Amino acid sequence: MKNAVITGGSSGIGLGIAKYFAQHGYNLLINGLEKNGQEIASSIAETYGVTCIFSPANLLIPEEIYQMIALAEEQLGSIQVLINNAGIQFVSPIEEFPDAKWEAILGVNLSSVFYASKAAWKGMKAQGFGRIINITSAHGLRASEFKSAYVAAKHGVTGLTKVLALEGAPFGITCNAICPGYVRTPLVEGQIADQAKAHNMSEEEIIEKVMLKKQAIKSFIAIEDLAALALFLASENSSTMTGVSLPMEGGWTSQ
Repeated sequence: MKNAVITGGSSGIGLGIAKYFAQHGYNLLINGLEKNGQEIASSIAETYGVTCIFSPANLLIPEEIYQMIALAEEQLGSIQVLINNAGIQFVSPIEEFPDAKWEAILGVNLSSVFYASKAAWKGMKAQGFGRIINITSAHGLRASEFKSAYVAAKHGVTGLTKVLALEGAPFGITCNAICPGYVRTPLVEGQIADQAKAHNMSEEEIIEKVMLKKQAIKSFIAIEDLAALALFLASENSSTMTGVSLPMEGGWTSQ
C-alpha cells in the first residue's frame, strides 16, 4: 500500500505531483482551497484507478491540519509520504510590506510544514517508514529583493528539513526538500504581474531579465521533472538520502 498526502495538491505544482504519483499507484489525500476540489480528486481517482480524497483544510489553522492528517489515516489506512507543497507569495519593498501578508506567508509556507509533519510523525514512526518531501524554492537557498516573507519562510523550511531528517533517521523517516526555480503555474503568473509592477517593466522583460536571468538554462522548470524527483525521494531507493535540499533551477544556485 502506497499512500501520500499533498498540501496544495489541487492546483499548480501540487496537482502535477498528485497526478504523477497517482499514475504510479499512490492513493492520495490532496489539500487545497479550490471550490471544485472534490471534483478534481474524483477525476484523479477515476483516471488512474486509485483512491483520492480531498481536504479543504485551511493551513493557517493548526487544528485543521491535524484533522486533515487524521482523515488521511482514517480513509487511507496509513501515510507513507507527506509532500508539503502549499505556498503563497507576495512581492513588495519591505517598507510597504503588509503585516498581514508576512503572517500569512510564514503561516502557509513554513508553519504548516511543521504542523503537518508533526501530525504525520507518530504514524510514520510506528510503521518504521516515512518520506517527508518539502517543496521549497531556489529562494530557500538564495535571496531576491522584494520577497522578504517568502525568502524567510523558505529558508526556514530548509532548516526544518534538516532537523526532521536528524530526528527521523532512527525510525526510517527521511526528510528532503526540492528547490525549484520558476515553474509556470498560476502562482508564478501572479508573480510575473507583481514583479512587472514593482520593477516598472513589461511582463516579457520580467521573464527574460528578472525571473530567468539567474538561470544558466533559460527555461521554466517542468512540473513532470519535479514530480519525478519527488517520486524518487518517496521510494525505497532514497533510504540513505536525507536532510538535503536539492536544487532544480537551471543552475541558478551554481553562481
